[in-house]
Order: sequence, then structure tokens, then C-alpha cells
Amino acid sequence: MSSIGTPSLWALFTVFVLVALALDFFALNRQGAHKVSMREAGVWSLIWVAVSFAFVGWLWWQLGGRSGDPATEAVANAKALEFVTGYLIEKALAVDNIFVFLMLFTYFAVPAEYQKRVLMFGVLGALVLRALMILIGAWLIAQFHWVLYLFGAFLVFTGVKMWWAAGKEPDLDSNPALQWLRRKVKIAPDYDGERFFTVVQGVRMATPLAIVIVLIGIVDLVFAVDSIPAIFAITTDPFIVLTSNVFAILGLRAMYFLLAGVHERFHLLSYGLALVLTFIGAKMLIIDLYKIPVVWSLSITAAILSLTMLLSVLVPPKGKVTSAYPFEAKQTPPRE
Repeated sequence: MSSIGTPSLWALFTVFVLVALALDFFALNRQGAHKVSMREAGVWSLIWVAVSFAFVGWLWWQLGGRSGDPATEAVANAKALEFVTGYLIEKALAVDNIFVFLMLFTYFAVPAEYQKRVLMFGVLGALVLRALMILIGAWLIAQFHWVLYLFGAFLVFTGVKMWWAAGKEPDLDSNPALQWLRRKVKIAPDYDGERFFTVVQGVRMATPLAIVIVLIGIVDLVFAVDSIPAIFAITTDPFIVLTSNVFAILGLRAMYFLLAGVHERFHLLSYGLALVLTFIGAKMLIIDLYKIPVVWSLSITAAILSLTMLLSVLVPPKGKVTSAYPFEAKQTPPRE
């Protein structure tokens, strides 16, 4: 499988991600547990978007975007457009992740000041899992071309399923992963600061915070099964697929705090995401008959998302669904 990813490009990208994560961890530890404001979330969201577009600009320049050679410039333009399209699709699909994260935090009554650290661990897990899945997916496509049709059919199926499930809140009480954790792990009734384990009446137990982190990892893995094939429909270059995914994930935490307070305003967005998945799946199914240009994929995706967001603002939701919370929001209890 052809790729623009030279050893130097891979090395520079890896160093950048490690430095970004180190700075993020440093800032997290320095600030300590605190509730993230809309202003802080907005600033960090803009920073991550700016960094992402700075990266694609640098990549375009590295590939010879201004070399004067028409062929070289065409490759640079195509790869930059593939990155932007993949980044937009991943960002859009991440919105659904965010709504599920919000539901988990509400269900377990996670204090606002602890949510930032939980999402940091979620981002780390997502980076590792998605890197592995992308490498496996790239290898499968290189070895077996028919895997593209399998991915396409799966995306169409997922899009239709998402359309019918839109507007319905999942029942976490009957979630198999949560039921399994409750059977296998002793869960403390209360939080113990930002600790993942505590001692209650002499028994070591996992705090609800640890359970939330595990569930967020599972949720991201499930969503990655949708989003990664979607980007492979745009490009099969592993470097572009991985970098667009990683840059979208790096800004996931800030985007969560930005959208958590206004999620109800975009109640129709799930329908738009369902249409995007169905369109991309269909694009993948007809790839050998007609290859839809990347610029058209970007335009159609942006148009669908913009329209559903606009309609969400203009059309009020029919009703609000609530669920029972099995955990009460409590302050840090004393350890025994």
C-alpha cells in the first residue's frame, strides 16, 4: 500500500504527539482538579484546531505544495485535502462519542472537577487503540481488496441503525459491559477524590471513577469501528488516516467541555451523522465503479452536518428523556 509516510515524517509526527501529550499532562497536574469553564474549553478547542491546520499546512509544504512542479503540487494538494476531509469526518463522529460520555458522567454522577482527568486517560486509550486498528485495517486492505466492500456495507448498516436509534437514550442498566464489570469488580458506593481504588470497611474496591474510565475506553473502541472505516473510504494512505485521527482525538477533551452544555441544541445531529456514514459506506461500495472525488466528499459531509445543526436550532426537540442515576453525586468521602 502506497503512503507518503517516510521514516522522517513518522518520526516528526510521533515526537509532536508525545510533546503535546506531555504538555497536556503538565498543565493538567499543575491546574489540579477543577471544573472546566466554557471559556477554557473554547480556547483549547481553537488551539487544537489551529495546531491541526498548521500541521496539514506544514505537510502540504513538505510534499512540495509550492515546488512549481504541477505533478508534485497535485499530490500535495490531494493529500492535504484528504487530511482535512478525514479530520472533519472524525471530528463529526466524535460528537456522538461526546454525547455518550456526557450520559456516562451523568449516570455515574461524576463531579465536574474530575471529568477532565477521566477524559485525559480516555484520550490516551483512544490513541493506542486507534493506532493499532488503523495499522490492522491498512494491512487488511493491502492484502484483501474486498475488505473495502465489507467496510462499506458495515458503514451503510451502521448509518441505518444510527438513524433508527437517533433520539433514543441507551439503557445503561442493561449494558453488557457494565453488567459484567458489576459481576467481576467490587465497586465502591462513593468517590474518593480522583483515586481509582479505595478501601471500604477493610475491602479494596474500584471507585466509580475507574469504572467510568473503562466504559469510556469501550465506548471509544466501539465508535472507532465506525469512524476508522469511514476515513479509509477517503484515503487508504495509513499516514493520512492515522494523523487525521490523532489530531481529531487530541482535541476531543476540549470539545467535550465545549459541547457538554449545549448538547440538547443539536438533537438532530445524530440523523446527520447517520446520513454521513451511509453516504461514505455507499462511496466505498461503488469505489471500483466510480471514485467520488475527495472534494465532493468533503462538501457533502460539511453540507449535511451544517444543515442538521441548523435544523436542530430551528426545530425544538419533542421531549427530554431522563434516566435514574444509580450513584449520587457526593464529595470526597473519608478513607478508612
